[in-house]
Amino acid sequence: MPKDPSQAPATAERKPPWLKVRAPGGERYAKIKGLLRTYDLHTVCEEARCPNVGECWAEGTATVMILGDVCTRGCSFCAVATGNPQGALDPREPEHTARALAALELDYVVLTMVDRDDLLDGGAAHVAATVRALRRRRPETLVETLVGDFQGRLEDVATVVLRGAPDVFSHNLETVERLQRTVRDARCSQARTLAVLAHAKALAPARYTKSSLMVGLGETEAELLAAMRALRESGVDVLTLGQYLRPTARHHPVARYASPEEFAAWAREGYGMGFKHVASGPLVRSSYRASEAFLSRALKAQGGVVEGARRRLPVVP
Repeated sequence: MPKDPSQAPATAERKPPWLKVRAPGGERYAKIKGLLRTYDLHTVCEEARCPNVGECWAEGTATVMILGDVCTRGCSFCAVATGNPQGALDPREPEHTARALAALELDYVVLTMVDRDDLLDGGAAHVAATVRALRRRRPETLVETLVGDFQGRLEDVATVVLRGAPDVFSHNLETVERLQRTVRDARCSQARTLAVLAHAKALAPARYTKSSLMVGLGETEAELLAAMRALRESGVDVLTLGQYLRPTARHHPVARYASPEEFAAWAREGYGMGFKHVASGPLVRSSYRASEAFLSRALKAQGGVVEGARRRLPVVP
């Protein structure tokens, strides 16, 4: 990684061989896609054009996006549609989503969301209701919520953490501090993200918190390591690091492609900082089965029984 941003090339659009993936397919992939269509569910796997969609769906995992498919923010790295839903909300979605996910019989589910700045609580109660609905239908499923920043309103963070009681609370920093205003929507900031993560951890110290950083946006190595340290100091347990891939020509350009060896070195740095788990690689994304596998093992080891561990955590009805 360049030590100075000026040393990075303006663009790097030719992908190296380690970023090439096979086209999605197979019987399990087709089944998951069919069920998602039947229940009219949106997945971040498709909306964000994740390169791992074929691998994950073939293994029976998917990240479901709730609160619609239109985001009120316009981050330059993201392929999700931007607009103003004007308060539109489907009250049936929590139960509808829970029924669909129960039919998939997954051990670990990631519920993510579009930012909904048009809603008074940013959609926090809707997220919590979806987690509770899924628990009623399939209590053995481990649930991660990958949420927005709720405009920094800590009471909305508490709604998700205490009323939803997910096993894992996740919120992504995305990039280093210098690039926040370039890469993320102007309403986002590093300070706000760190405050959200720290508050979630303070509310439920026994639960895992998780965040993600993209590489290749023009950051320096010193900046990347500083961002990792800031996340760890905010109580983040699990970190994912992955290569930024430009969704379309209209999105933020790729400054460089980091090698697998660099990702391995950053993983070692992360463990040295005290993260419980670091998933670091060119194709790693915030919802990545390596981190989910770690979290599944860790959660099931707490007290021997997941449900027993949940009963020791604060939950607000």
